[in-house]
Order: sequence, then structure tokens, then C-alpha cells
Amino acid sequence: MTIPEPAEPTSVKGAPAATPAPAAPAAPSARTDLPVQGMTCAACVRRVERALRAAPGVQEATVNLVTQRATVTYDAHATTPSALARAIVDAGYEVPGAPDAPEPTGAPDAPALVSATAPEAAAAGGATAPAPPATPATPGATAPEAPATPATPGATAPEAPAAVTGGPPPAAPPAARAAPARPRQAAEERAAALDAAEQREQRALRRDVAIAGALTAPLLVVGMSHGAIPALDGAAGRWLSLALATVVVLGPGRRFFRLAWGALRHRAADMNTLVSLGTGAAWLYSTAAVVAPGLFPHAAHGHMPPVYFEAAAAIVTFVLIGKLLETRARKRLADAVRGLMALKPRTARRVRGDAEDEVPADALARGDLVLVRPGERIATDGEVVRGASAVDESMLTGESMPVDKTAGSAVIGGTLNQSGALTFRVTRTGADTALARIVEAVEQAQGSRAPIARLADVVSGVFVPVVLGVAALAFAAWLAAGPAEGGLATAVERFVAVLVIACPCALGLATPAAVAVGTGRGAELGVLVKGGAALEAASRVDTVLLDKTGTLTSGRPALTDVVAVEGRTEAELLGLVAAAERESEHPVARAIVEGARGRGVAVAPASAFRAEIGHGVEARVSGRLVRAGTAAWLGRAGVAADALEAEAERLATAGRTPSFVAVDGRLAGLVAVADRPTEEARRAVAALKELGVEVAMVTGDRAGAARAVADDLGIREVFAEVKPEDKARIVRERRAAGRRVAMVGDGINDAPALAGADVGVALGSGTDIALASADVALLRGGIAALPTALALARATLRTIRQNLFWAFVYNVIGIPIAAGLLYPLTGWLLSPVLASAAMSLSSVSVLGNSLRLRAFGRREAA
Repeated sequence: MTIPEPAEPTSVKGAPAATPAPAAPAAPSARTDLPVQGMTCAACVRRVERALRAAPGVQEATVNLVTQRATVTYDAHATTPSALARAIVDAGYEVPGAPDAPEPTGAPDAPALVSATAPEAAAAGGATAPAPPATPATPGATAPEAPATPATPGATAPEAPAAVTGGPPPAAPPAARAAPARPRQAAEERAAALDAAEQREQRALRRDVAIAGALTAPLLVVGMSHGAIPALDGAAGRWLSLALATVVVLGPGRRFFRLAWGALRHRAADMNTLVSLGTGAAWLYSTAAVVAPGLFPHAAHGHMPPVYFEAAAAIVTFVLIGKLLETRARKRLADAVRGLMALKPRTARRVRGDAEDEVPADALARGDLVLVRPGERIATDGEVVRGASAVDESMLTGESMPVDKTAGSAVIGGTLNQSGALTFRVTRTGADTALARIVEAVEQAQGSRAPIARLADVVSGVFVPVVLGVAALAFAAWLAAGPAEGGLATAVERFVAVLVIACPCALGLATPAAVAVGTGRGAELGVLVKGGAALEAASRVDTVLLDKTGTLTSGRPALTDVVAVEGRTEAELLGLVAAAERESEHPVARAIVEGARGRGVAVAPASAFRAEIGHGVEARVSGRLVRAGTAAWLGRAGVAADALEAEAERLATAGRTPSFVAVDGRLAGLVAVADRPTEEARRAVAALKELGVEVAMVTGDRAGAARAVADDLGIREVFAEVKPEDKARIVRERRAAGRRVAMVGDGINDAPALAGADVGVALGSGTDIALASADVALLRGGIAALPTALALARATLRTIRQNLFWAFVYNVIGIPIAAGLLYPLTGWLLSPVLASAAMSLSSVSVLGNSLRLRAFGRREAA
């Protein structure tokens, strides 16, 4: 598996110090992820996004309610992650832990799978950090030799020019030199900080739910006893209810008032506004009815005005229970990332000389030697220097069989050493490892937004004001109905019920919950989707264009045919030619040797080996002179190949490469090799057809070879001998015809087409450029994982639509009932207590529906 390397760091060319008013260098684009706590609904998401987009230098800001994370792309000369965190705090929300360091992004139309990191200090006020030495960049790490030059906002750049390409960075003046840039937080550190914050939130919620539940239970008993308990009837019961409800509303319920006040200070409204207005109105009305009953018209008739203490307390309790269930469900959404990170061992056995010492895995540095015993996981990426073993790499490659490792073999952090002891040299650490980069890519995908979420965004922008208006209208209508319909008491009850049932939690969770589960499940299945937009585009794909070599085929020739003459058997002929080819490094020679061994044919030693590049080889095998090569080359040696010319032509037409064989100067037969389709390709094409997807092949290979592979796989449409720019043209033509196109490839020549398709799909075994240009990476299973990727995308979008449908329907049906619109026809009125329970259950149902995606399995042909 290949994980794309980030681009080399680019030096900045600055003007000499003597030049007046030097032109400012191009602003580097950076990205950071910030944890956000306190968001409860889609309105909160919009408020945080508005606050971030209003900050100087912010180019794009996306906030995810499910993952509780803000992803911000910004001008690193204009702002810093710390300033962005302050903008979130000023909007009334919390940012636990330190913000990440900035992270340069790739080109818009060719996003890198995982981006590199830039120094944060350069973002202080327009100064440019000196370029580090020309060494390859590593994701998530910054070069410690690259100090940043601080600047104050509005100040001119310091006199020391930026580093000039090709030379070492000039030394900054001592007074201007800043501390080295802080490396980006590793994925596991971010996860640990968020996990700790989630645990604190869950502890607080459990405490509040316990208190609220314990006090609400007797409140419900008092409120529903209706005189059945004499001791609780009359003034005593009302004062007891006031005491219990006050503790619940102003104790566990204080969080809603605090957050609602924060929203009000920013002239905004959200779910907390609705809950606090509803519970506050019920509690204030009931308190006034107990403390000063003479203010109400009921007193003139000798009746005590009704109270809604149990409703106010029950609303707080049910909403808190819903939030507790919601946080637990959100924790499950991150299982894929947590499961990947759990593969990394905490300690490693470092070897220095003859001594071994156990150190934290994070303390390893490049060049360290590490000993791994059987049954232990490999701590980080490296290269074996001694020992031999079999390593289980299934967690990253999907390969069920262990992979043999000897000196010079690469090992991947998190994989399981099985049979023997290995000593390897560390080549990558921390955020640069393959495992960390996959985790980061999954995190970014889970935090992204699908375009279908725009509908929820538009609705949430006007939802809360509309609900407040509906609640006010309901209050006015019931108040105008007069005492015959309950008067003020019923008006307050309807006002509270509308506010509570309309909380837009489910609407805000509908899309991000499904995207988070879908991308997480994809990672578990070896399908890496780069965000919600890619997921939605993949769900609509109806045409797949497939490269041939390395995508549908293995990319290397394999033995296909053995044709013997002169009474020889195929096994005898194959044994002779394989022995002659044994010393050759040519791919055709390797295919013949491997084919012979695969068929159980013994390969004898050979002598007097000689090869003529482009023509053939000869060697002595068991005393006989064996030649294998082209017909012309054998002809120059006096061997006529006319008897097999027709057979060779037939094989060549079928896309195979024939080699003639002569033994002791006489034609003995021919062997043929070809780059044949893999079994994974057969399954993939069949499964794609079952999904109703049109399949075509686009390849630069010869027409005969391409047609042979296509016929073998059942692909009808073939574009052969196509140049890279023509692949992109074919993609454009299909899209112009109204097709939703996915292009699948693994090479550099596929990158333009991958970037131009609706969905670019790269194989994990492909080149870094192909992976960087793609929207979806198939990290394991090869092309066989493509139907799984498309089917998962369809299932995820279907889940999003279901979530949005039920979130909208819930409010469309619930709000009129809560307002009492059906009362004249049916006599139905929805109590505030039931409204609060329904509101909480709606959010949990959306999360539960999204979590069904975790049961999604691989898509195979029937």
C-alpha cells in the first residue's frame, strides 16, 4: 500500500533588504482543526461558522455538529489557530485544549490525501518564516531548524529577506528570532483531548440527569395525584413543587440558560433559546401562581390557578437524557478512528549497542533501532535490518496472509509481528506514519459536509425565529380564546409546548451523523473517502471508466500458454525454457519462471547464459542448448519458426506476448505471457453491473491487448491507445453527455482524468500523484473494493435523506399539534412533558438511524 507523500517544502523568494517596499510573498494557505464544545443544534453550527468566517484571513470554515470540530482554511499571514479559537470562544462556545498548528492545503482541484504542516509562528502578522533546508516534508511535523520571524499587525517585514531558493536561510536578528515552530498535534493527541472533554461532559450530564430525575419523579407524582394524596393536595403540595422545580430548573437546567444568554449576547437564537424560554416561562408562570395567586383571574372564582412545575422539570430532565444519549452515540461515531489509533503500541524496545530499553513509542526518532518480538505490534514505520518473520498487515492492506519480512523489507507501524524476532530502523514517526496519515484523512472526511446539508443550513437559519413567531401566535390565540378555553394557563402551556417540541437538534444531526458513520465504516472496509462532498458524488455515479494496467490487471505479465512440438510434453518444454530464463531479469522471463514453479515444473540449473536485449536468451540446460526469443532472432541462428507463426499471430491478437523456443537448433514450441485480469477485477465488474453502473475501459495499451482483457471481463466499450490528455477528454465528454463519471486508475498518467471526473478513484497500490488527485482511495482489496465504495456512498446518502425527511416531518407534524391547531377538530393537545420527550427521542432516532451504517458489509457480485 502506498500512502501519498506530501510535496517538498517550497522556499520563498523575497526581495533584497535594500529594495524599498518589497512585495509581500504569496500568502500560504493553512488549515487547522479546532475542537468545539457547547454546540447543540444546527443554529449553533451556523453561529460558529459565521464567527470564524468573520475572522481576518479565513478562507473557509466548516463546523461539524457530530464530531464537535471546526475545520478552518485561512491565510497564515493574517491569523493563527489561537486567534480562531478566540473567535469561537467569543461566540459563546468552548475550545478545549490547544489548537492545532496550521497545515498547508493542496491545490483545489487535486487535494492531497493528507497535507503537510507549516509553522504557526509565521502567521502572526505577515512575516515569512525562513525556509527549512531542502529535505522532504513530513505530514504533521515542522522542521525544528525553521524559526519564524514575529511581526506585529500592520508592521512591515523585517529587514532580513526570506530564504532564497538554493541557499541556506539567513540568520534573523537576535531580537527578532522566535521560538521554533510547534509541531502539529498528532491525531492521537487530538483524540485524547477530545475524549477527555467528552468524558467530562458525560460525567456532568450523568450528574445532572441523576439530580433532575430524582427531583422530577416526586414532582410528577404531586402534579398527577389530583388530590389522591391528601398531604400533597393544596398549598403544601404547590410549595413543595416550587422547591423541587426550582432546584431542577436553576440547577441541572442552568446550562440551557447560560448558553441561551450567550446566544442572545450575539443576537442569535438556537435550541437553548427554545428550551430556556419554554422551561423559564412554565417555571415563572407557576411560581407567580403559587407566590401571588391573586394576580390570576382564577382567584376571583375561588380556584387556585394551575401550575406547570412538573412540565418545567420534566422538560429539563428529558432534554438532558436526550443529550446524554446523544453524546454516547457520538462517541460510537468515532469508533473507526479510535480503533485505528488503538493499533499503535504505547511502548517500544529500543536497541542501542548491546543494550535494550523500553521507551514510549512517541519517544522514538528516525534512525533508532527497535526490536520486535513475536506477538508484538510494530511501533512505527521502518526498515528491517536483521531477522526474519511474517507480519500480519491485514489492518492496513486487507491481505489475509502474513507477509514475509527480511533485511531490507519495509514494516508499517501498528502491524502485528507473528513468527520471528525483527530489528528495524525507524524511518517515520508520529504524524508521518502511514497509520497516522490514514487516521487524519478519516478525521478530515468525518468533519466535512455533504452538499445535501445546504437544505438543512438554509432551514436552520430561519427556523428558530419562525418557531418563536409560531409560539407567540399560539400564545396570543389561546389567550384571546378567553377563560372558556383555559385562558392564560392554556396559552402558557401551548407556548411552552411549541418551543420545546421544535428544538432543531435532529435537523442539525441529520447529515453529519450519517457522513461520520459512513466514512468511518468505509475506513474499516479499506475505502478512504475524502469528505462528504466526495461521498455524495460517489452515490450518484452511473458510469465508471477503468484503466487497464495495474487496475484491472496485476500490472505484470503471467504465463498463459505453452505450445510444444516435436513430440515434447508441455511440462518438458516449460522446464527447459524456464531454466534458460532463470538468470534473466526481464519481466517476461520472470513470468515464465514463476509460471513453471506455479505448475509444479522443476527448474534445473543452467550454464553459459547469454541474453540479447530485445531479442531473446540462450543457455545450456542439462547439456542441451536452449534458445527463447523472437522468430527473427531464432532465424538468424538457423531455426525456422514458420510452423508456429499462425499460432503466435493468434496469441498476439488475443493480447498475449509469444516467445519461440528452440532446443539444440530445432524449433521446440512457444510460450506466451500476458498481463491478465485479476480475480478481483472480475468480481468488481460483475458487481458494478449489478449496481446498474455502466463500465468502460480507458487505456494507453495496444488495442489487441485491451480488447482481450475487456472480452475476458465482459466490458463492451474500450478506448485503447489513449494518451493521458485524451483520458481527461473522454471524461469531459461523458460528463457533458449528462453522465456521473467515476475514473479509476493508479498511475501518473491517470491523474488528469482522476481530477477531472465527478469522482476520482485511486488504488492504494498506486502512485502518490494518483492518490492525491483522487476523491476516493481503495486502500485494500484493490479494484474489488470499488463496488463497496459506491454502494456505501449510496447507503449513506439514503440515510441522510431519511434523517432529513424525519427531522422535517417531525417538526411539520409536531409544531401544529403542540400549538393546538387540531384541538377544534379532535380535542388533541400535546402536553409540554410529552413534547420534551418527543424532541429528545427525535435526535436519538437520527443518530440511531445513522449508526445502522456500521452494519454495512462488502458488496460482492451475486
